[in-house]
Amino acid sequence: GSVKPHTSFKSEVYVLTKDEGGRHTPFFTGYKPQFYFRTTDITGEVNLPDGVEMVMPGDNIEMSVELIHPIAMEEGLRFAIREGGRTVASGVVATIVK
Repeated sequence: GSVKPHTSFKSEVYVLTKDEGGRHTPFFTGYKPQFYFRTTDITGEVNLPDGVEMVMPGDNIEMSVELIHPIAMEEGLRFAIREGGRTVASGVVATIVK
């Protein structure tokens, strides 16, 4: 079947360490980086799970993402999270919400 566009998904993400070229500081719910799918950069907003206050460089985290525009995706699709043109995390679409 065809891959449909979606805006909201749950993902499993690995946050690069400073030594890997990632962030030096944690991020929080409301963080709005660029999500890079295949060839498309799109802004999305991060929602961390209940009880998780912040994500540190080097963490593995499950988080929800809400994109500002729909992107064609399916479960298992890999993506990068970028900030200022550099990759700060990598992830995979775990569950499509809508």
